[in-house]
Amino acid sequence: MSIARPSSLSPSARATGSTLPRPAQLAALGTVLCLYRPALGNELDGWQHAIEAATCRQLDSDGVREGICFFDADGQCCWRLYLLPDSDFLNWDRLVSRLPALSIEPQGLGVGERLWRRLAGRMRGESWRLSALRLRAASDRTPSLAASLATVSALGADVAARLAHAEGIDARVVVDDCCCARAAALRAASPATAGSDPAAMTSALLRLPR
Repeated sequence: MSIARPSSLSPSARATGSTLPRPAQLAALGTVLCLYRPALGNELDGWQHAIEAATCRQLDSDGVREGICFFDADGQCCWRLYLLPDSDFLNWDRLVSRLPALSIEPQGLGVGERLWRRLAGRMRGESWRLSALRLRAASDRTPSLAASLATVSALGADVAARLAHAEGIDARVVVDDCCCARAAALRAASPATAGSDPAAMTSALLRLPR
């Protein structure tokens, strides 16, 4: 995918980094999918290079894919965050409403052209990796960002898998076993609780393993 730096930003906005979200704003997003360039380092090194950010909404066969792209001083996309079903939607909407929109190349390319561009990007050191992260604002005097690897729901893992496939990334995220076990137990309990009164159904749900 070709990502163009937003042209709507004024030089003063770029100089001051006024479009760059603060660590506290990113921490409020909850669990997000982070795409980073291994050539720059680990999951957060792209953030260290970023001076501005813009929103990305891309339509594919599965719906709208929402993300935030971060750009370095050379105008190169150096870090990306994507919305997951596990994210905080309210804080996400609040943040992206304050950012400029991103220009994204249409997806009307053939398979061969997409593969060629992906290979060319990797040869230029533009390959990406992904991780599910929970970001947090570090308690230093200067604004800084920290993160921990996060588990995701089955729906979150499906979104991550589709994005990884679209980007040509060979990666998986860790699924929350507790969430899956709870869903499996609920499916197994459904026939037994069919026709039961609400109190009995509530009791069955409360006994599900955490």
